[in-house]
Amino acid sequence: MTEPEASVRTRPTIELERVSYRYPDGESAIEEVSFSLSPGERVVLLGGNGCGKSTLLKLLDALVVPGSGEIRYCGEAITPRRLRDREWSRRFRGEVGMVFQDPDAMLFNASVAEEIAYGPARLGMPEPLRHAQRWACRFGLEKYLDTPPYRLSGGEKQRLCLACVLACGPRLLLLDEPTANLDPRATGWLIDFLRDQSALTTLVSTQNLSLAGEMGERALILDERGKLLFDGPLDEALGCTELLWQANLAHSHRHRHDDGTEHRHVHVHRNWE
Repeated sequence: MTEPEASVRTRPTIELERVSYRYPDGESAIEEVSFSLSPGERVVLLGGNGCGKSTLLKLLDALVVPGSGEIRYCGEAITPRRLRDREWSRRFRGEVGMVFQDPDAMLFNASVAEEIAYGPARLGMPEPLRHAQRWACRFGLEKYLDTPPYRLSGGEKQRLCLACVLACGPRLLLLDEPTANLDPRATGWLIDFLRDQSALTTLVSTQNLSLAGEMGERALILDERGKLLFDGPLDEALGCTELLWQANLAHSHRHRHDDGTEHRHVHVHRNWE
């Protein structure tokens, strides 16, 4: 391996340095967040509703711009000026892919074939429709090539969204609550799929602790103010009830005994049978 090749392999895929973001109304969404993702890492982004998980993924995908701080992709700062550079932007959009929580937010073409071909065509890849056929076959969608995406089931739509993103050849895959609308069979398929993506860097957001351990080895946890509360081994995070409670990933309720007395204790559900 040459020195430049070794440098690329050891350099983080993406880095955030003290990144903050506020919504248009001024409310803080992400505050002073710093971390990096290395090539091939499988990372789970945890946090309760409204903590900023989706916003953080959009920042990584350059769909929104941080108010302060810096995001670097393969060592290069992601800036509005750089994104206006057609060649750089084409490379970035092909190499960083995001699957939204709601598949219907991504699907707008007239057929499955056109949907998968759209990204490769925009990136200037040759024969995008033939490319789309190959990816449809890989995801078991070949019989739906002429079908409008809205007629697919929830699990089929999720597979279609993944096919659309992967057809562009990403190095970094961002998934926002990917199991939120899936039935158990489709959820199992997705987990198996993610386990097979050893060449990809993946960041998966969820608040489902039962599935988190199946989708990564490292955890990033946001608190309810959009601050990074934890960055470390996933097993360590799942074993710390106090941490999960602080991040609104555990709940408490009153428990009544037969003698009429009550007490409150914290519950954490993290076993997927």
